[in-house]
Amino acid sequence: MLTWPHAGTDWQDRLDVVEPVFEAIARAVLRFEHLVLSCEDRPTLDRLTASLDDWARRQSLPGRVLSSAAPANDTWARDHGPIAVTNGDLKLLDFRFNAWGDKFAWDKDDALNRALCEAGLFGQTPLEPVDFVLEGGSIESDGEGTLLTTSECLLSTSRNPDYDRSQIEGRLRDTLGAERVLWLNHGYLAGDDTDSHIDTLARFVAVDHIAYVRCDDKQDEHYAALTAMEDELKQFRTADGTPYTLTALPWPQACYGDEGERLPATYANFLIINGAVLLPVYGVPQDEEAIRVMQGLFPDREIIAIDCQPLIHQHGSLHCVTMQLPEGIVRP
Repeated sequence: MLTWPHAGTDWQDRLDVVEPVFEAIARAVLRFEHLVLSCEDRPTLDRLTASLDDWARRQSLPGRVLSSAAPANDTWARDHGPIAVTNGDLKLLDFRFNAWGDKFAWDKDDALNRALCEAGLFGQTPLEPVDFVLEGGSIESDGEGTLLTTSECLLSTSRNPDYDRSQIEGRLRDTLGAERVLWLNHGYLAGDDTDSHIDTLARFVAVDHIAYVRCDDKQDEHYAALTAMEDELKQFRTADGTPYTLTALPWPQACYGDEGERLPATYANFLIINGAVLLPVYGVPQDEEAIRVMQGLFPDREIIAIDCQPLIHQHGSLHCVTMQLPEGIVRP
């Protein structure tokens, strides 16, 4: 699922550089699976649908683009998109979205999943509203009952002020089937608007294996916090009590915005799709090492590097602009 940028979003002055990034992501996805695409601007959506349909047909992959015009404040589908769960039957959970603690406008994004459901893009899969603020980028699942998250984000009083940690764990258990929640109390990226989303810091690459960002430069502002995060990860145990295998991802050279601000470049913001992993790169020397490390983590998948330097100018990256939907939800 992609929510396309348009002139009414913060991308207005960068559409010429950011749309090619979205197009690269869309074409990579279409090689392996269907694409659910929405955009508030109807002419843009019609142009994109025609272009991507034509591209897919030329690749002998017809019928993979499903699109609908729908209002949106922004493009971060990871956080406003539905979260799919299954207990025999698939359903989509429509958690509340308030733009990372009411930092930006969010009314259209909060209503987007319902609009796409009513347009038929989720087939017959039920969409269940959940009166609880939760962004997809704030949780990482091993698929077997363990969630990884950060206290900086989930315990933020600007999201669910009436919930303490135990009550939040209860909601995660009741809605997502979480049997365990592993909390990171350290780790951040400068320039991040999300209050330390886990998908910028640490990711499951197997049920017993976590890839994470590590900073070895003692002069870097991130060194202390990320070292403390690494120490926390070393203390975590799998459900059967064994330490996790940990793989440190390369630390990219610092990237800066137009006004000299640090941007949140991270290789942890990768996307796993059918048969491939889409890896954000940033035009820095560490990109090649990141590709090599990722290929080692996923030897049976194609690693597709996508230049996401334009995305971090709005403080997110590749995983942040996508939301996967499992087989059986989309029935074209």
